[in-house]
Amino acid sequence: MPIKGSFLNVHLEQFEGGKMKSIYENEMNLEFISKSSNEAFARISVAAFAAQLDPTIEEIADIKTAVSEAVTNSIVHGYEDTEGIVKVHCKIIGNSIIVEVSDTGKGIENVEEARKPLYTSKPNLERSGMGFTIMESFMDEVKIESIVGLGTKVTMKKLIKKEEVTQEEIEEVLSQIGKEQ
Repeated sequence: MPIKGSFLNVHLEQFEGGKMKSIYENEMNLEFISKSSNEAFARISVAAFAAQLDPTIEEIADIKTAVSEAVTNSIVHGYEDTEGIVKVHCKIIGNSIIVEVSDTGKGIENVEEARKPLYTSKPNLERSGMGFTIMESFMDEVKIESIVGLGTKVTMKKLIKKEEVTQEEIEEVLSQIGKEQ
């Protein structure tokens, strides 16, 4: 199955005054085969989508790291030695990005245990067991839903903090520009 992506300007779900109302400001969906070579594609695609929020370099790095961990978990643990589809769904709401990474792999037997630092179900592969811990440290919220035999969905949220510029700072910049001319 080829890699495919789609950008939707609005997600229409509600009616208000007889007209449809957008729930999200923007949305994106990606689907790709569970090959480790596609992890970078997912990470960069989500970062590009998040760029519309004008995040700092650090915020983009946080998002990329968390997405990398979630996608890698789906590939390594969800599908193990088989191929399947990893789905990434992103939503922009206000100044937040919500990223869902899901698979229809084997699922996680004990989510709480899997969330513990250094826990790994694959010690023979020299896995660090820090995937969920890393996601939780780089994102503001992380929710993990899993059913054994049906798959796993990791939902992560990151608030992009906007720096407010004061009138005083604007005047200072304008005065500097005036002096340069």
